[in-house]
Amino acid sequence: MAALRDSGVAPVPFRQFVLKIHSRCNLACTYCYIYEGADSTWRLRPVRMSVRTMRAAVARIAEHVRAHPIAEIRVEMHGGEPLLGGPGPLVGLADMLRAALPRSCTPRVVVQTNGTLLTGAVLDRLGAAGIRVGLSLDGGSREFNSRRVDHAGRPSWPAAARAARLLAERPEVYAGILTTIDVQSDPAGLYASLLSLRPPSLDLLLPHANWTTPPPKGSGPAPYGEWLSTVFDLWWTAERPGPPVRLFHEIIGLLLGRPSTTESVGLSPMAALIVDTDGSIEQVDSLKSAYEGAASTGLDVFEHTFDAALDHPGVAARQLGLSGLSGQCRRCALVDVCGGGNYAHRFRMADGFLNPSVYCVDLEQLIRHIAHRLDEALGDLRNAPGRSTNTP
Repeated sequence: MAALRDSGVAPVPFRQFVLKIHSRCNLACTYCYIYEGADSTWRLRPVRMSVRTMRAAVARIAEHVRAHPIAEIRVEMHGGEPLLGGPGPLVGLADMLRAALPRSCTPRVVVQTNGTLLTGAVLDRLGAAGIRVGLSLDGGSREFNSRRVDHAGRPSWPAAARAARLLAERPEVYAGILTTIDVQSDPAGLYASLLSLRPPSLDLLLPHANWTTPPPKGSGPAPYGEWLSTVFDLWWTAERPGPPVRLFHEIIGLLLGRPSTTESVGLSPMAALIVDTDGSIEQVDSLKSAYEGAASTGLDVFEHTFDAALDHPGVAARQLGLSGLSGQCRRCALVDVCGGGNYAHRFRMADGFLNPSVYCVDLEQLIRHIAHRLDEALGDLRNAPGRSTNTP
């Protein structure tokens, strides 16, 4: 690491902090990469994050913000299912955070939940504490959520549907919906079902998979790219603007020359970390889909600063941008937009992470499709009545 820093590669401070409030979940989703995947370290963690650990984590966040003048951070409370301990610990943590941070820094506090434990009273309490709520769903109907069941095999959809209705009535609290796509599902039907829940934003995620553990198969050479392109066209051509879809916004922004704000695409350095229930500092959870202990840093909030985590080889590797990619990626014409895809999706047991994404062909198909639609729209603007034909 010393040689890396000596070469002029400076670390990028963390701006997103994910705190694991509860390490267990009341659902047993059949595809969950945390509880059904390659990494089982969750079994060794305390069930809940203690108040002592919360205080230590908050102190480290405030310390990091003061060391690196940061105007805004995002703090996400995750699990497992973070509401298994009730809203009290979440509210308490948010209060600690705001009391500890300097006034120059604005925290965006979000809890990501499966929605099954949300009630009107819980939402009102979270909203009063300035905590926004994101839902994790596979779609907006019972049909699309058949894989999201509890430990007895009972469907979670009735409770999740209630949560979505309650959130739609409280737009100031509603952060949006996160959906891991199922390539076997009907993209148009799924997208329409999500819109019916009136989310303020959508995050469509590729399943966490890699070359050693490939994603579920679909039809055609780029099934995930085709699936997402279908949804993009519905979103792009809608008569009334739909909610922002993060992946689409990111790709459009990159095509127009803006930096990315997510590690799913683009070359911007990773700036997020995890604090687990025992205070362990870890890299992002997606790495748990690769192998046992892949997200571990060996650091914790009681003994180590977040600056120490910046010097961890795994963190540094995800802040290298172009120079951290495989030769195939560096030679690709789309590298500035694709960025090699999600780091976890590049893993292969034989040679680690120095590979293209397992979704390489899908990302290429989607990026080229969006670029084509964007070029069409810009051409329509150039040819609009009243515009000079000499306009560049």
